[in-house]
Amino acid sequence: MATAATRRARGKGRTAGAGKSQFWRTLGPGLITGAADDDPSGIATYAQAGAQFAFALGWTLIIAYPLMVAVQAICARIGRTTGTGIAGNLRMYYPAWILHATVALLFCANVLNIGADLGAMAQSARLLVPIPTWAGLILFAGISAVGPMLLEHTRYVAVLKWLTFSLLAYFGTLITVPIPWGSLLRNLAWPQLSTSRDFWLTVVAVLGTTISPYLFFWQAAQEVEDTKAHPVRRPLLQAPRQAASALARIRADTLVGMALSNLVALAILITSAVTLHSRGVSDIGTAAQAAAALKPVAGTQAFLLFAVGIIGTGLLSVPVLAGSAAYALGETMRWNVGLSRTPVQAKAFYSTIVLATLLGAVLNVMRINPMKALLWAAVLNGIVAVPVLIMVMLLGARADVMGKFRISTRLRVWGWIATAVMTVASAAFLYSTARS
Repeated sequence: MATAATRRARGKGRTAGAGKSQFWRTLGPGLITGAADDDPSGIATYAQAGAQFAFALGWTLIIAYPLMVAVQAICARIGRTTGTGIAGNLRMYYPAWILHATVALLFCANVLNIGADLGAMAQSARLLVPIPTWAGLILFAGISAVGPMLLEHTRYVAVLKWLTFSLLAYFGTLITVPIPWGSLLRNLAWPQLSTSRDFWLTVVAVLGTTISPYLFFWQAAQEVEDTKAHPVRRPLLQAPRQAASALARIRADTLVGMALSNLVALAILITSAVTLHSRGVSDIGTAAQAAAALKPVAGTQAFLLFAVGIIGTGLLSVPVLAGSAAYALGETMRWNVGLSRTPVQAKAFYSTIVLATLLGAVLNVMRINPMKALLWAAVLNGIVAVPVLIMVMLLGARADVMGKFRISTRLRVWGWIATAVMTVASAAFLYSTARS
């Protein structure tokens, strides 16, 4: 017979287990969005920052965290409160030409990003297994395009959540290399700024990669999907009593998701700094090149973890990129949208996901330079990000849109700071691109 102490210990164990399970269920749109931000293209940007400037740009990821949290929380609240995604709200409250131009640019930017990501995944797979690059392209494009159609929404979201664990590979890579903690902490706490053009262009690239428009549309859309997947949950304008728990969940989900995103980015930057930069390797074109460059410098273990991480995060981010484009286009065109619908119920929506993914794969077949593709994606994102941020901030503050759930003063302050930072960053990037 179990003693009282034993029963109490078992009870505590069950409580702790239940608490962990409940916390995992709390995580969803924010976690997936944050993880998708570290797509193979983003990995290449962070690796380039570390290889070229060592720890000098680590501070950008520190200051980006509260800005990301504010922007993504506002987008999530708009979706959960109104029951409509970002594009759907823009359609109702802003001129049609603004929305159409924004969605067209977003779609083009996402396709270019998808192409670069699929190429990096195929190249990484070839580094691990001797298969042709075209075979990897077909495999990863097929999985990304067909997966959302084959799996029921809640199961597909569960798959995406588990794919976030692939990002742990970059923490694994980090612990395989020696880190000069003194130098790292000094650069994080007291950044050494430079006047060079390349330095500030890389700052802009990091910020633009970290705060990307497709993330705004995706997280808001997933909050809408959440109300459809759980019949008890309703948009807050219809069920205001659900506000306390819903907003608390969004807050925790977004804080954790964006923290994971930035910590992984920092791990990639640090790994590249202590391996590639220290050996004089300062030019990284793609994430796959970063993985290949690590092998002779940091060893096989670091190389394997880095390459596997590229494939894992690509399988997560490509569907998010294609899905965000489909949500934006579908809401603009008043289609039936949503992963909670079957392909028969939302033919145009799923066709857009397939089309965006296939167009991205075709870019690789056309042998378009991946760096040029990323450059144009960055240009388009820079054009889209600022007006979308301004409109999102105004939407979140409107009583006729949000009712009594208008965003707080704290969120407004951080959101407008993020908008200002992205305005300066985008303007600087577009200006430098025009001059080059």
